[in-house]
Amino acid sequence: MSFDVAMRWSEVLLGWAILQQSAEHMVGPGRERILFAPRLLCGVGLVLGVYPGVMLVVLCGLGVWMLMHFQGPYNGGSDRMALLITICLALAHWLPGAAARELAFAYLAGQLMLSYAVSGWVKLANREWRSGRALADVFAFSTYPVSTDLRRLAGAGRMLWGASWAVMIFEALFPLAMVSRMTLVAALGIAAVFHLANACLFGLNRFFWTWLAAFPAILWLQARVTGGEVW
Repeated sequence: MSFDVAMRWSEVLLGWAILQQSAEHMVGPGRERILFAPRLLCGVGLVLGVYPGVMLVVLCGLGVWMLMHFQGPYNGGSDRMALLITICLALAHWLPGAAARELAFAYLAGQLMLSYAVSGWVKLANREWRSGRALADVFAFSTYPVSTDLRRLAGAGRMLWGASWAVMIFEALFPLAMVSRMTLVAALGIAAVFHLANACLFGLNRFFWTWLAAFPAILWLQARVTGGEVW
């Protein structure tokens, strides 16, 4: 997979994520439709490959507009990641020189890696995460649509302790996956399952496609650094 192909995969996944998010607002108030209808069209354009460079620039402008309108990312981390991906892809399209364009795409890969590693080390420094209490509280008190049966898991202390440590270790050690293509593909597979589980259990559906949109960048970067091939 060349740089251009990796870029294209990121554009398609980002477009799909934006399309889904924007479609939710087509039944909202008129002001929301005015804001999200252009995003939906740009998402469709990215998926279809219609002037992707232009679509990305428009999405950057809409992203800034959203920050002002909602006084910050209205949906937290997934919106910040989506805007980061959009800006990096736009720069990778429009910066002069191949080296500068590759650097913008590599920056996205680095930020993806840090999104896991920093999160893992922050959790490790937190006593409640180390004890499993933080994850228990997520099930017991979360405002996300956790079913009654799932809330009962808040009392499964040993299981939640093990799950907490599995998440912390995986996230903190994620950069080590860069040592080979096989380990990176395996780590990204685990990460995808992790995001899918969060979507199914807690309703964090926006994170799944948004984070997947950055996966081609880190696959490309690992191959670029090691001189290997990207699938």
